[in-house]
Amino acid sequence: MKKAQSDEKSEKRGLRKTENFAKKSVASASNMSENAETEMAKKNSKQNKNNKSQRKSGKKKEEKQKKRGTLKDGKQKEAKCFDFLSKIWTSTSKLNIFSRTELVTIFLVFALVGFGCLMVFSASCYSAEYRYSNQYFFLFKQLFGVVLGVFAMFFFAFVDFHILKKYRWWVLGASVVLLVLVFVPGFGVESYGAKRWVNFLGISVQPSEIAKFSLVLFLASYLSEKHASIKTFKGLLPPLAIAGLLCLLVIIEPSMSVTMCLGLVTFFMLIVGGISKKHALFFSCAGGVAVPLLILAEPYRMKRLFAFLDPWATPQGEGFQLIQSLYGLGNGGLFGVGLLQSRQKYLFLPFAESDFIFSIIGEEFGLFGCIILMCTFLALVLCLFKIGLNAKDRFGCLLACGVGIVIAVQTLLNIAVVTGSIPPTGLPLPFISSGGTSVAVFMAGVGVALSVSRHSRRADNLEQSAKETGQNLARPSKKFFTKFLTKS
Repeated sequence: MKKAQSDEKSEKRGLRKTENFAKKSVASASNMSENAETEMAKKNSKQNKNNKSQRKSGKKKEEKQKKRGTLKDGKQKEAKCFDFLSKIWTSTSKLNIFSRTELVTIFLVFALVGFGCLMVFSASCYSAEYRYSNQYFFLFKQLFGVVLGVFAMFFFAFVDFHILKKYRWWVLGASVVLLVLVFVPGFGVESYGAKRWVNFLGISVQPSEIAKFSLVLFLASYLSEKHASIKTFKGLLPPLAIAGLLCLLVIIEPSMSVTMCLGLVTFFMLIVGGISKKHALFFSCAGGVAVPLLILAEPYRMKRLFAFLDPWATPQGEGFQLIQSLYGLGNGGLFGVGLLQSRQKYLFLPFAESDFIFSIIGEEFGLFGCIILMCTFLALVLCLFKIGLNAKDRFGCLLACGVGIVIAVQTLLNIAVVTGSIPPTGLPLPFISSGGTSVAVFMAGVGVALSVSRHSRRADNLEQSAKETGQNLARPSKKFFTKFLTKS
């Protein structure tokens, strides 16, 4: 019995050992599988991370390549544009069409004209829509004058400017006739109590704009021919008489601003022509006395003078326009309120698109915009003076400098009026203000200056070629012809 019991106990112990071993093996197997799974999961996560990093790096590389490609494309386009402009520059210089100074002058004129069209639209879009039901009314008129001005500028640039000297009396007579037609019923157009326009077949022309350059043409021709006689007062009587006649016809319109412009242009042209210091001092004193007398002659000029001294005394009267102009300039600050964002153009500022467009420019572009615009005008005037100084004859020098003087005087007067530096008066800003006649005539004047530069450059080329070939370009004297006739 005891053996049987001991055998059973041993069997039970063996079974327990086998069960424990089986359990341990199963647990170890499960642990191994779990470890394998965790290792596999770790490997998979690492692979996923590596794949994601590779994908990100690939995307970054693709983006960099795209950026490089776009940058290369942009650089290539810029390089192509630069090459195109340089080819135009070199081709024009090789063909002797325009020199560098002439190209800079043309560029400045087109920059001013383009900016002027933009500002005319910005300053007049609301008033044109309100009055004419067309916000592009003043812009279309300006573009018409610009097209005429472009044709006139390049026409006169390729025409010998010496031809104008032959027809100076015809040009002066035509300007006088146009100034007289202003007062003829059926031809003259009255606006705001002033007769300053002539109507031809529905097209209005302002003769005073033409009179400025006709006076420059006459003074340049006279001062170049009578250079010795202008040292005496008797020799100065003809140009003073012509300038006085034009000023008289303009002041009757009435237009004191254009009269002052004509007087200042005459004064500076005489100085450039070579008058004596005594005569220059006498004319400056005479002009200083004449301006107050002209102001006292008309009551409305006295009102404008008082409005200039204290515009806030009559804020709803004569001082209204100057106050609104100063509001526009002050609202602009340093950098302006932005293009097309002016507030004064909403019928607050009278003549915002013409005489007081500089106030809208100051409001939308600020002080820095005004400085850039004035520097552009200064660069243009300096280019015209450089053309005049490089001219080969006195007539060309006076003609080109006269065009620069007209632009400089009118620009300074307009800016002085808008900023309240002188009493308010109507005078457009060259190339900028609304007015087809003004734009076309000023561009034609620049074309005449370009003709002076082209012909002086041609004379330089002839002199260089003559020096290289050993030819003599001097004109034969009378002794040469007498010897030739006696020998024959």
